Amino acid sequence: MTDAATVHVIDDDEAVRDSISMLLDTAGVEHTLYPSATHFLSAYDAAESSPIAGCLVLDIRMPGMTGLELQDVLNERGSRLPIIFITGHGDIPMAVEAMRRGAFDFIRKPFGDEDLLERIREALERNASDIDSIETANRVHAAFDTLSPREREVFDRVADGQANKFVAIELGISERTVEIHRAQVMKKMGARTLAQLVRMKIRLEGLDDD
Repeated sequence: MTDAATVHVIDDDEAVRDSISMLLDTAGVEHTLYPSATHFLSAYDAAESSPIAGCLVLDIRMPGMTGLELQDVLNERGSRLPIIFITGHGDIPMAVEAMRRGAFDFIRKPFGDEDLLERIREALERNASDIDSIETANRVHAAFDTLSPREREVFDRVADGQANKFVAIELGISERTVEIHRAQVMKKMGARTLAQLVRMKIRLEGLDDD
């Protein structure tokens, strides 16, 4: 597995795998094929880091580990790979349950090539957006870690909308000192405006909730 966006096709039916592979080849989409969920997990475990770039096209019914069981394992590991389940007519209740557990979409057999491609493209777009959000959150957290304890106090209050005057009173320091700390906070956080600083605080609070 690589860092490039890759569609991971997991199906015990070789004909289905080959058909999807030909479709993705024609569309110029990077992909890998696996005959079982355990084969995919072996590659997943061997990767240096979680393969968050891409999506899964996953058969919901397979011998051994089912698609739903693989989904559970990936959820436990915090995977953000969107999953598109391939389902038969009788699998619809299971597919609905998979959606409740966080699956991106499901597609019924037999499916049209363009229908599958459209859903794969949407899943890859979702994944790219998730990756961008994660990277941004990591940058904000790393910047926050460079703040001194006093700068963090100023950051929290300024990002909550408090004026320098009231921050100074609350912290027992001069307004000029608050201005100096505020300038340092803006510089270290890479924020050009107060609105950006507020968004950074909201993002950090979201990380704490996670």
